[in-house]
Amino acid sequence: MTSKRVATTITTLAAAAAAVSVSAALAGAAPSAKIVITHQTKGCHSWALNGGAFKPMQQLALRRGGYVTIKNNDVMPHTLIQTAGPKATIKLVNAAMNGMGMHGKIGPTTMGHMGATLKVTFSQPGSYKFTTKAGEDYMSGFTTTGEDHVLRLVVTVK
Repeated sequence: MTSKRVATTITTLAAAAAAVSVSAALAGAAPSAKIVITHQTKGCHSWALNGGAFKPMQQLALRRGGYVTIKNNDVMPHTLIQTAGPKATIKLVNAAMNGMGMHGKIGPTTMGHMGATLKVTFSQPGSYKFTTKAGEDYMSGFTTTGEDHVLRLVVTVK
């Protein structure tokens, strides 16, 4: 083989490998995901992605136009706050018994009671970051140990 043919072959193989890598990355991006917030005795609250382990930090990849539903099963209200990335569309799809345990006006991104659910839709590619602001317990008698977890979510849209 001549050096020109070797160079052409290497370039072709590199381009093919890059195409496979991009295809694999896009194939790994889901159209949707589900997150559940729960109460726990250590750290106060946490969330789980698609039935996985509960932890304060979650990361996921979605396709453009994908969405995540976030259901609040904690004993306190949570307001979802977008901290970075292109603007996501956040809609309260199930208010449950919205307002119990809440003080003041309830915003459109507040899951005001257990069972309340948000749908967050991502129309543009990018890295989106979220946190929640927890309210006061709806029910008395729950004690926790340690500092409260700060819930964080990173959604990468391809």
